[in-house]
Amino acid sequence: MERKQVVRRVGLVVLVANAALALAKAGFWLETGSLALGSEAVNSAADALYSAVVVAGLYLTTRPPDFEHPHGHERIEPFVALFVAVGVFGAGIGVIWTGTASLVEGSYAATSPLAAVVLGAGAIAKYGLYRYCLGVGEEHRSPALIATAKDNRTDVLTALAALVGAGGAAVGFPVLDPVAAVVVGGGILLTGVDIVRDNLDYLVGAAPPESLRDDIVAAALEQPEVEGAHDVIAHYVGPEVDVSLHIEVQGDLTIREAHDIETDVINAIREIPEVDDAFVHVDPKELGEWKEGKWRDEREGAT
Repeated sequence: MERKQVVRRVGLVVLVANAALALAKAGFWLETGSLALGSEAVNSAADALYSAVVVAGLYLTTRPPDFEHPHGHERIEPFVALFVAVGVFGAGIGVIWTGTASLVEGSYAATSPLAAVVLGAGAIAKYGLYRYCLGVGEEHRSPALIATAKDNRTDVLTALAALVGAGGAAVGFPVLDPVAAVVVGGGILLTGVDIVRDNLDYLVGAAPPESLRDDIVAAALEQPEVEGAHDVIAHYVGPEVDVSLHIEVQGDLTIREAHDIETDVINAIREIPEVDDAFVHVDPKELGEWKEGKWRDEREGAT
């Protein structure tokens, strides 16, 4: 199945699941009056809201290249992920406010064990969504789905915290209910910070990990005629990487031979999953542009 079909399908599954969880938690919150369950209902409602935005964003990012966007639309994905972060921050602040106000006013009371049951079921559902989104997001290099996975991972932890609060309130310790709501809100805020940190590199064109640069150079040096590589620049353009580098070849090659080598190097680098495009400059090795400390071929006879 094509990438666009997969990520769109995941987005729809997450939207439906979050909407169902929000409705279920809200219904049982009205039934039990649990603040912890109410905070989780708000969290799931925020999840459903931003899931709708993610679905729209994934539709845009998976559109094919066109005249105005010759490299495709994948660069929209980090912005979608940041929108997820905004929704996460909003939900976290709201939940902390509600829990803190309840603690200050002393407006809490024992609740039904049913709240704990609902929160436990919600935690299980969120863990399933976390594993599902993370697997597809990593396989298809989707920042938006990875951000959604991390939000679901935190939802598992916050649901467990809310479960402790609701359970404590059910057995005679009602103060644990608003305390759990505040803990839930703090966990939600931490998720927002994590999502922002992950996606800033995509937006500012940061360099990828050094291991990827090594893979790029290795792909270039696998070509028999390439004797060295230098001035390697790799940077994120959205979730994918653009590469430029210089390669060294024998100076007596014909233009056609040099062109064929350049094409082979570009194709080899483009086969690296993280790479979107590569730009290669061919240097005669006799010019001595190679710099000490840079990459050079170690094959026998290379100088």
